[in-house]
Amino acid sequence: MSTLRIGNACGFWGDSIDAPIRLAERGRLDYLTLEYLAELTMSILALQKQRDPEAGYAGDFLDMLERLTSILTKQPDLKIITNAGGMNPLSCARKAKAILDKAGLIKKIAVVSGDDLLPQLDTLLKLHPLTNLDTGADLASIRQRVVSANAYLGAQPIAKALASGASIVITGRVADASLTVGPAAYAFGWDWSDWDRLCGASVAGHLIECGAQVCGGLWCNWRDVQDYSDIGYPYTDIAPDGSFTITSDAGPGVNRETLIEQLLYEVGDPARYLTPDVVADFTSVSLEHVNTRTMRVQSAKGKPATDTYKVSIAYRDGYSASGTLVIAGPDAVAKAKRAGAALLQRIGCTFDRSNIEYLGAGACAPGIVTAPGNPPEVVMRVAMHDQQKAKIERFAKEFAPLVTSGPPGVTGYTTGRPAVREVFAYWPALIAKSAVQSCVEMLS
Repeated sequence: MSTLRIGNACGFWGDSIDAPIRLAERGRLDYLTLEYLAELTMSILALQKQRDPEAGYAGDFLDMLERLTSILTKQPDLKIITNAGGMNPLSCARKAKAILDKAGLIKKIAVVSGDDLLPQLDTLLKLHPLTNLDTGADLASIRQRVVSANAYLGAQPIAKALASGASIVITGRVADASLTVGPAAYAFGWDWSDWDRLCGASVAGHLIECGAQVCGGLWCNWRDVQDYSDIGYPYTDIAPDGSFTITSDAGPGVNRETLIEQLLYEVGDPARYLTPDVVADFTSVSLEHVNTRTMRVQSAKGKPATDTYKVSIAYRDGYSASGTLVIAGPDAVAKAKRAGAALLQRIGCTFDRSNIEYLGAGACAPGIVTAPGNPPEVVMRVAMHDQQKAKIERFAKEFAPLVTSGPPGVTGYTTGRPAVREVFAYWPALIAKSAVQSCVEMLS
């Protein structure tokens, strides 16, 4: 095999419903990856599973798979890798198998699990404090409020699943780039200490993991994007030495700027980007134009992977509500500030956290953007958070009355009474890899 083609058509749960179809049709892929998970997503899926033991996965994937069956019939060698399994990859795989059976497609489905640490969390805490990486606190301080705890697994179980003959691999929480590293390592037979090649595939995976972002989405030169309706999604052609190209299937294509913007997305130290598979040096890569739609990336240098997995933990942290009101007419900013002050006085209590901002008057970039002198309209956004639900409910009931009992011009165009929601906070931690056992299960 000279190169391996992997395309990613989903950067988050809620991404374009048509992108996977278009990319699979246009790209002639070896692998289609679909990335659904974020930290907040895991807590949502955990609650869904608590309410229904068969739930807890990204349901959009099943809708997508049903639409993909005709393409899988035409392209029988196309394989799919996705983390849509979320908190319940086995249930997701069973539903996926039913869809394939109905379409008359015989495909081996592999389930990668072992990332969910919640069932054995108390046992793990005896040896692993799961210290908060930001605050230094031990997880024991909020243990009773934890709703999910998932390790970011790497590419090895994905490669193992493919070696077992899987055409579709459904995982729980794995590192985003590992969805690309797994098939590359399997296809080329890389050793798991071949750091430079693993680094190359990790860079490729990082570049395509957010879908359209590397193809002109969020690009600083947005005026050069002539048609946002078909922005394009990326695929990468990876060579056995770990070098690769990135191509967009539509839109403005990819270029040096779009690659660098995505390369630095969610990165702390670009010389030491930590993944479960390799410590990647993003500063080592070279970028070269192939044509207007394609860039070549090579010379990636990797370092040995750490002996820990990152763990994403979600825990209950009180309640919140937020609402918006449009204030229009002369002196809109002054009227909005009077309305905000009146709201706080009527509630008559303090909150753990509160925020009132005036969108259109410089609130989106405070201290950076100079506010216009007297805009004809602003949006007042108010958000409250507290451990006591009753306080948040009181705020929600006092918000809408501003429409008739505040200054003139308060219209309520955007929302009525704000909904009271439970808050889930994020707790990042590390755990020794030796404490986590991944599992690959085949559904024939």
